[in-house]
Amino acid sequence: MIKLYPVKIHTIFKSIFNKWIWSFNTDTKEIYLTFDDGPIPEITPWVLSILEKHNAKATFFCIGDNVRKNPEILNQIINKGHRVGNHTYNHLKGWNTNTKEYIENTLKAEEWLPTHNKKLFRPPYGKITNKQSKEILKLNYTIVMWDVLSADFDKNLSAESCIKNVLQNIQKGSIVVFHDSIKAFPRLKETLPKVLEELSKRGYCFKEIS
Repeated sequence: MIKLYPVKIHTIFKSIFNKWIWSFNTDTKEIYLTFDDGPIPEITPWVLSILEKHNAKATFFCIGDNVRKNPEILNQIINKGHRVGNHTYNHLKGWNTNTKEYIENTLKAEEWLPTHNKKLFRPPYGKITNKQSKEILKLNYTIVMWDVLSADFDKNLSAESCIKNVLQNIQKGSIVVFHDSIKAFPRLKETLPKVLEELSKRGYCFKEIS
């Protein structure tokens, strides 16, 4: 089956959309794990326990409405030293949403998120218009994308494929996407522990985006 998304983001693409963060230029063996779509009671606490087992830090791009429903889990994320970013209030697809509504939805999510000097934003689906991007940047957000996609959201993939997506494409400074969502969990529950174990053996550390 042909994938409709790139697992590894090409350098040329990064250079074209250079106002967004795709990865970090570093000589240190460090990886930036990110989790989209939470917090979810059935999933996020499990993710936190796996991260803690491997002394790993991560960044969670949270949906505002999920934070409203599960504020105690957001507190768990923060208390364990992880970073939180904005993923809109209702997981809006930018390409299908007018700019005014998109910005209002982002600001609504912001009301439920902790305050940071550096605000992080990730567009759901990675789909955002140029106008929306400009407005988000005006709000002093750093737009964080990724350079390695686990594709754990894809029901047509096996966990083994998701593991390969990460391990075969990772490099120093990579930003990797997982999802702490019910949809992704059948693959995430096998993928995340094995990826952390293998990359730890390779000498990588796992940092939050600060």
